[in-house]
Amino acid sequence: MNRREFVGMGIIVAGTLSGGQAMAAVGSDKKGAFKIEDASISELQAAMQSGKTSSQALVKAYLARIKKIDKSGPHINSIIELNPDALAIAAALDKERKLSGPRGPLHGIPVLIKDNIATADKMETTAGSLAMVGVKPQRDAFIVEKLRAAGAVILGKTNLSEWANFRSTRSSSGWSGRGGLTKNPYALDRSTSGSSSGSGASIAASLAAVAVGTETDGSITSPAAANSLVGIKPTVGLVSRSGIIPIAASQDTAGPMARNVADAVALLTALCGLDARDDATKEAPKLTDARALDYSKFLDPNGLNGARIGVVRANFGGRNDLASAVVEEALKVLTAKGAMLIDVELPNAGKYGNSETEVLTYELKAGLNAYLAECIPGAPIRTLKDLIEFNEKNRDRELKYFGQELFIRAEAKGGLDSKEYLDALANCRKLSREEGIDKIMAEQKLDALVAPSNGPTWITDFIKGDNSGGGFSQAAAVAGYPHITVPAGYVAGLPIGISFVAGAWQEGTLIKLAYAFEQATQHRRTPTFPARVSMG
Repeated sequence: MNRREFVGMGIIVAGTLSGGQAMAAVGSDKKGAFKIEDASISELQAAMQSGKTSSQALVKAYLARIKKIDKSGPHINSIIELNPDALAIAAALDKERKLSGPRGPLHGIPVLIKDNIATADKMETTAGSLAMVGVKPQRDAFIVEKLRAAGAVILGKTNLSEWANFRSTRSSSGWSGRGGLTKNPYALDRSTSGSSSGSGASIAASLAAVAVGTETDGSITSPAAANSLVGIKPTVGLVSRSGIIPIAASQDTAGPMARNVADAVALLTALCGLDARDDATKEAPKLTDARALDYSKFLDPNGLNGARIGVVRANFGGRNDLASAVVEEALKVLTAKGAMLIDVELPNAGKYGNSETEVLTYELKAGLNAYLAECIPGAPIRTLKDLIEFNEKNRDRELKYFGQELFIRAEAKGGLDSKEYLDALANCRKLSREEGIDKIMAEQKLDALVAPSNGPTWITDFIKGDNSGGGFSQAAAVAGYPHITVPAGYVAGLPIGISFVAGAWQEGTLIKLAYAFEQATQHRRTPTFPARVSMG
């Protein structure tokens, strides 16, 4: 499919038309109509507020794109389930807008969420596993409550690397037993990365305005970078995890994935808040109350001016040399916009990998068993042990590409009072925080660290599994600190991101830097769904 053929798929949305006639008054073309492809939240809001379109029309337009792009055509397979109530919800929000005005930036905006985020509605919450099909949570995840309160329309759920990519050491990102394989819109034979694979691919393809992903280590930032998106992994505790199928309480968080920084920020503002069911949110400062802080105030195009940024040179070169060349050009932009760059070495980087794995396996067993007992009591799958047995009984569907050795390792672990676990957790926190990120930030008086987010994404290979070629997620993930990736350019048409990392609760600082870089470069390109990379 060439670009001209693809553009023929573009859906135009006008507020009063319906069904196949749905057209979007979203970003004006020469005829004054508004294309939904790549439309920002602010553009969508302006069109709805002016009466040029409506939330119902937007939902219909995105559904039409999903039918043409996700379920047929390039068939990227990023959405695992659609919300049958989306149009009715949009209609109610349109009526509310007319009567009392919008609730805020997300009023009437179609949003996708990852299929490990619980919804107490007609949709499933399965983490991509066949074992969880038909099992319904008793309540919405806290962040789903927040989205509904903000007036968002939950359009559907996205496919993911099954169980958030913590089942096997040889997994293929983007695949789940329930959803199959999600493809990368920038080259269909390439990985979307994971585990928020469907959230990344769907927003790259403009199948909704924004999406929510989740991350334990790289699962927001890596697929965001691989799909030329902005991804924000917040400080652990800024966004509640209650009602989200867990891996590790010390590292898990949800966060936004979007086509631009402003959209990601609008979603982050809606998601954050104090939740009595998640003790980690109590550790956040007052800014966890979304009423106390609108992150849009950090959208400063001059945000790089005067910033001190540490360049983590160990993450340049080697297998990442192609990405490094792209990010070297990005560093010139940072300097041109007034930042001072200092080459630094991140202390203890790479020294806590084994400890991280120990922590994740212990916390997976404890967290998953607790989630199943609390959120879906009485379900046929009640424990991690039950899940392992289900997978063995359904090997032809669940274990046909890779195994579940991480599940088996986790099941063999003891409780969270184990000395082995407590020692591993203490080691992770010490080496990644006070003797890692905090140490270098304080010594060099830095506002942030910077490095390539990813290498060019790899060809999907179910035999060998993932071949990621490097990244910059581990330090921030293990520390529980914020990390933002922004499109920085391309290698043979494959997206490369630049990562900004800082200490706890420094989302505002990172947003300033990321937004200023984005506004100075505008690197993101709309995907054209080629079957493979062309080197011509």
